[in-house]
Amino acid sequence: MQKTKEGFLSKISKAIAGKSTVDEEVLDNLEEALVSADVGVETTVRIINRIEERVARDKYMGTGELNQILKEEVEKILVDAPESTSYTFDSEMPAKPYIILVVGVNGVGKTTTIGKLAHNFKNAGKSVLLGAADTFRAAAVDQLTIWSERVGVPIVKQPMGSDPAAVAFDTAQSAVSRNSDVVLIDTAGRLHNKAHLMDELNKIKRVIQKFIPDAPHEVLLVLDGSTGQNALEQAKHFTAATDVTAMAITKLDGTAKGGVVLAIADQFKIPVKFIGVGEKATDLLVFDKHEFVDSLFNLQS
Repeated sequence: MQKTKEGFLSKISKAIAGKSTVDEEVLDNLEEALVSADVGVETTVRIINRIEERVARDKYMGTGELNQILKEEVEKILVDAPESTSYTFDSEMPAKPYIILVVGVNGVGKTTTIGKLAHNFKNAGKSVLLGAADTFRAAAVDQLTIWSERVGVPIVKQPMGSDPAAVAFDTAQSAVSRNSDVVLIDTAGRLHNKAHLMDELNKIKRVIQKFIPDAPHEVLLVLDGSTGQNALEQAKHFTAATDVTAMAITKLDGTAKGGVVLAIADQFKIPVKFIGVGEKATDLLVFDKHEFVDSLFNLQS
């Protein structure tokens, strides 16, 4: 988070540099800073409007107060997961086996995120099963197999070109027979045809439900935080194609544009559950909105 923190905070600091009170110029500069930090126009306008209301109500506000007020408004944007679907690596899962269907375009770190999730869940003492239902890319199956070997968890897979739903079926059946705690199923990341993607994901859901009627319990959308507004477009596509219940934002270690997390959370009202902050298996964190906002503003909890 270090580079993200420095990038976001430096933009905000420049916006209010040399000013003692919050006036229109400060708010204009702040608006520009938020947009350049990839917070997005809609979300930025919402934040600025709320700050303007507070400035008007309080009559006088010094720039020293602005960071705290901005921090409070940013934190309001981040959505909490419903208690019924809230969990951490160490907590008891809401269901068993807990089926997580992982979606996202190729190249965002989807398969790597699955590997990291498997590592962290296993380290917390849970039995984990992987399902390689992205059968359209040989590299995807191979990459997930490498992760299964590295982490030491079983994987269900079929040859490249197999029906993804057949892999999901086998995975669900195996999860029940193994009494697995957590099941992570990879899916194809193609965006060229929304109708086809929707059909494929719905078929996968239907076959899983033959063994586990209330599954999948989570549809986790993986997005690359370093791609800025492109991540927003991907989120639009996947939320239109399936019922996304949570998000994992990757590659937040090497970008100053952590603001995209705010834009996505605000626009889609979907909780961010995990953030990727590096290449190691341990570099996947359970998202804590208080810690995230504190890190953006260089404050301690």
